[in-house]
Amino acid sequence: MTIPQEMGRNNQTFFQQIVLSGFQVPQSVKIPFFLLLFISYSVALSSNVTILTLVSSSPSLHHPMFFFLSHLSLSDIILTTSIVPTMLHGILRGELSMPIPACITQLQFLGIALTSECFILAVMSYDRYLAICNPFHYISVMDSKFQIWLVVCCWVLSFLISFLTVIFVSKLEFCGFNVINHFFCDFAPLLQLSCSDTSAVELENLVVAIPTTLFPVLFITATYICIFVTILRIPSITGRQKAFSTCSSHLSVVAIFFGTLVALYVVPSNGHSLTANKVLSLLYTVITPLFNPMIYCLRNKEIKAALKKLVRC
Repeated sequence: MTIPQEMGRNNQTFFQQIVLSGFQVPQSVKIPFFLLLFISYSVALSSNVTILTLVSSSPSLHHPMFFFLSHLSLSDIILTTSIVPTMLHGILRGELSMPIPACITQLQFLGIALTSECFILAVMSYDRYLAICNPFHYISVMDSKFQIWLVVCCWVLSFLISFLTVIFVSKLEFCGFNVINHFFCDFAPLLQLSCSDTSAVELENLVVAIPTTLFPVLFITATYICIFVTILRIPSITGRQKAFSTCSSHLSVVAIFFGTLVALYVVPSNGHSLTANKVLSLLYTVITPLFNPMIYCLRNKEIKAALKKLVRC
């Protein structure tokens, strides 16, 4: 005898709390693992806040490149702060329970941070393109109004794209099994808990997620092809090395960030285990915000000088 689908659905137990299983680590390494992540989060947060402070307070850093870098730091702060405190709490407790609205809110901030980082990295590549390929028009094109317009577009589009996804997700009903095998409320694991039809939200996510990731990658690739062609035409070796050095930091960040996103969300999920998914997620939620300030600051004389001046004060 076949039970009607609606009757089966009515027999499901609806829930308002979601359990995050987090990292299931042995008791002997729980505290060291917690301390490692806590220190990494603290360093990442303080480093990005330092960049924001330096760029806003140092006249020598009032330059388009550093202006965009400060917004990249802001994006990293939102990204890591929306995930890591919850993860740390879950490590100490073994698992963490959170209301569905809180889970969706976390998804909202995660979406804003990831999307804005994609757009800001693309804007930074355009800034490098203008500086190297069109140096005589750089100042006139990349004025303060245009800089502000670019970052406003990045943040507004990021909010709207993320908010649209959240609207679709908030209309879903959740029933049955309420455990997510992850350390935060990621999109795909959350949909797996829904007993509603998720085809609409999956289609919406596909429509906005692919252009959000693909267009910045294609744009960055196109700009750097032009940049490399221009650099190779520079007659002096010293000039070529100096031009390459201005792009190497940005390229390193782009490779780490987009490489992780592709490995996590584009490669088929059966290609790696749930543990591998968690490790990759840890890479872009903790390691990338930790390394971004280091990558940009270690090779930048202006930031080093501004930091020394700030420390002396």
